[in-house]
Formats: sequence, C-alpha cells, structure tokens
Amino acid sequence: MQTSTSPEASHVLDRVLVLEMVRVTEAAAIAASKLIGRGDEKAADAAAVEAMRTAFNDLYMDGTVVIGEGERDEAPMLYIGEKVGNAIGKGPKIDIALDPLEGTTITAKAGPNALAVLAIAEEGCLLNAPDVYMDKIAVGPGYPAGVIDLDKSVKENVEAVARAKGVKPDEIIVCVLDRPRHADLIAQLRDLGCGVQLIPDGDVAGVIATTDEDTTIDIYMGSGGAPEGVLAAAALRCVGGQFKGRLLFRNDDERGRAHKWGIEDLNKQYDLTDLAKGDCIFAATGVTDGSLLDGVKRLRGGLVTTESVVMRASSGTVRWIKGEHRKAG
Repeated sequence: MQTSTSPEASHVLDRVLVLEMVRVTEAAAIAASKLIGRGDEKAADAAAVEAMRTAFNDLYMDGTVVIGEGERDEAPMLYIGEKVGNAIGKGPKIDIALDPLEGTTITAKAGPNALAVLAIAEEGCLLNAPDVYMDKIAVGPGYPAGVIDLDKSVKENVEAVARAKGVKPDEIIVCVLDRPRHADLIAQLRDLGCGVQLIPDGDVAGVIATTDEDTTIDIYMGSGGAPEGVLAAAALRCVGGQFKGRLLFRNDDERGRAHKWGIEDLNKQYDLTDLAKGDCIFAATGVTDGSLLDGVKRLRGGLVTTESVVMRASSGTVRWIKGEHRKAG
C-alpha cells in the first residue's frame, strides 16, 4: 500500500483558522444560490466572486491569488496576482487557489455538483497554473505508489488499478467529463467493460469522488482546466490519493501564458506535490446538491442552510460542517 509522511503543520496557516476558510466558501455559495436555475451563468459567477472577495478581505492575512478568475485584464476581481486580506504587508503570507463557482452552467440549469471551492498554502507552495487544459488521472487512497501514469495507455492504467484493487477491469468505474473531446477515451473504457460515469461539469468534485467509496468511482480520467487540477490536488493532499497531470496547449498564446508564469517544461507530468506542496487547507461548500455535498437550501423564515467540507494536509483531518445562517443574503 502507498505510504507517505504527512507534511508538518504550518505556523503560518495556524494563524488563518480552518473555519475561516469555510466561511469564505459559504459566502460564495450562498450568493451563487440566488441564481440557481435562473439561466444566467455570468450573473451566478459574478455573485460568487464578489462574495468570496468580500469574505477574504475580512481576514487577517496577506493573501495572493495564484489560481483565480483569470489574468488581470480578463477579470475585475480575484484575478491572478490580486492581493486579498486586511493585513497586506504585515499578515501571514498565503497563496490562494480558488473557484468561487465551480459549475457555472450547472448552477444556471439547477444541475448537480456545483461548488464554491478554495485551497490555501504558504507562499510558493501552489503551482501558478495557466488557464489552459490539463490531462488528468486520479485515484483515491490505498493504492501502491505509481499505480497510475499518464505515459501509460488507458488500458494499462485501468488494468493496474484493477490488479491493485483485486478485481477485474470490467469492475472498474471511471468518472469522465461529458465532452466531445472524450469520445475516444469513453470508447476505450467501454471496450474494456468499464463503467463510465459521465458528469456535465465540476471536475474538482469528480476527482474528489475517487476518495469516497460510497461514490463507487475508482478512477478519474480526462482533460479539464489546469486551475481545477491544482484545487483537486490540494484536496487529495489532505485525504490521500494519487494524481497525475500534464498541461495541454492548443496554440502559441497558451504556451506563452505558461512561460509567463515560470513554466519551462511544457511536457512535464505533474504529481500531487508538484501542484500543492507543504501544508495546505482545502474547503468547499455545496451550491447545488451533489455526490460530495448538499447544496444551499433557503427555508421559511429566512433560514439558509449550507453543507461544507474542510480538509488539512498536515493533520489529515476532514471536517463536515452543516451551517445555519439566519441573516444570510
């Protein structure tokens, strides 16, 4: 079985309480929930972004967004490089990866698995991933080190996981984003007899699902956003599992973005600790109901309920938090 040494607890992160991160994702989820099923992706995302930024700026920290809504000329707030917190220049230096609303289309259509998510680590511990695609493969905890590898074929990866689990390949279930670009991948998996669980959006939730036996998902495969890869890697650092990622570039502009953020080896296969190293904290709050978390509920009398999860790498602790908000927006 895979063994690993837990990262040492960060005194820097100790000063940013774990529960404060949940309050940030709760604020974004509650704001986005007003737009569930309203058919307006941009409005839902904008509401989540504004609420998350306001919540961050109530915290004593010197935060830098390293994974955000895009570059400064693309996003009015929570852009890559933006400083957040109320102690710039004097508080603990924190790097932040975030997606205020993972699943904008899901939210607009009232579908499952929309989340507000973030990860934090000490300065320099999260990869500044450009906003390009990433080829990904992930499994949950309990497998031998190196059981998955992007340099192996789909068949080889499935067979390796099946052997390690002690089952036949046709008993493996793989989660894949439902996209035309994955048609060949899906065909290969079905030729092996695998079950394929297609999800419309939300590949952070898809990766995390491999860590929960109740989902029955064994492997996550396919390409999705590189920023979401960093967020998923941070979550797996906290609860165990393996993740491999490789950036995919469609044109010279995207390669230029990678160089801008200091990435020189464009063919590198990233491991968990390449994407999120040291101690880190991951938090998520459900916007709509999903396999990981229940969504925001608006009840009589103005009561709003939320469900969140927060994880920390150094302790391996996972906390599930149900919140009641009587003065929520």
